[in-house]
Amino acid sequence: MSSTPENKRPGSTPPPAPSSSPGAEAAGFRSGFACFVGRPNAGKSTLTNALVGKKIVITSSKPQTTRHAVRGIVHRPDAQLVLVDTPGLHKPRTLLGERLNDLVKTTWAEVDVIAVCLPASDKIGPGDRFLVTEAAKVARTPKVALATKADLVEPDRMVEHLAEIAALGESAGIEWASIVPVSATSGYQVDVVADELVKLLPEGHPLYPDGDITDEPEETLVAELIREAALEGVRDELPHSIAVTIDEMGLREGRPEDKPLLDVYANIFLERDSQKGIVIGHKGARLREVGAAARRQIEALLGTPVYLDLHVKIAKNWQTDAKHLRKLGF
Repeated sequence: MSSTPENKRPGSTPPPAPSSSPGAEAAGFRSGFACFVGRPNAGKSTLTNALVGKKIVITSSKPQTTRHAVRGIVHRPDAQLVLVDTPGLHKPRTLLGERLNDLVKTTWAEVDVIAVCLPASDKIGPGDRFLVTEAAKVARTPKVALATKADLVEPDRMVEHLAEIAALGESAGIEWASIVPVSATSGYQVDVVADELVKLLPEGHPLYPDGDITDEPEETLVAELIREAALEGVRDELPHSIAVTIDEMGLREGRPEDKPLLDVYANIFLERDSQKGIVIGHKGARLREVGAAARRQIEALLGTPVYLDLHVKIAKNWQTDAKHLRKLGF
């Protein structure tokens, strides 16, 4: 699924690697990095998955689901587009929040194109204005505005929203390279978004081998799928407190080659003992549901039957504790 490069660019992105893509060596081939930025729940992760054509980023109705820069790779005959999905820029309340915001701004400075996601279902607000003002500080990087969630609004509202986006760019001193309505859910204009981003990439060789769709380690992808399953149905204050680590992951020894089984031993970390009951449920019912949902997603991603062993642990107030954050990979 992914390569393991040595040097790294935006959010640990690798250097150019050979590719067997048809036309990859032709004059005019473009390759580079585009990052999706926006407020939490602006549709960044869903759009990343739609462009890549496979689920590599978890999605949830809970805010601030994405916690690191995830790279998805789009292969085309004329280009290789590397998408960097970033956490939602927000007003931080914890050390974790501060680090996520720092990650977003660091990524902006390293990519070739910045795509700002502004959902059509929401009015332009102070958070959007702050984000666009911050993005304007990366003066030399071209910027595209994406009116996401286009399927949720009527045409009249979309016309109004596009005018608001144009005015927002003007007030921040940004000349949008393009403004594109898009719905990742319905597929509306997803191909147009890819075209607009590719136009702004530099000419160059492919950066990843043909067939790679992400450079995320499989253990990271698995941990995220478990976290996604754990997020569903919990109370509003709990999602921020959930983190997942993988203790051990590997193919079980002694199995026939045609009947592999992937063993995954994982921990779900919470901040307080009082939260354990919510995640585990009555007699473990909810934890079993989380495990079943996560296992289905992992099997779909990796194409291998999975045995998943989950344990719930407490890392007290980990979002504000630098030592815990390091242990959990932040």
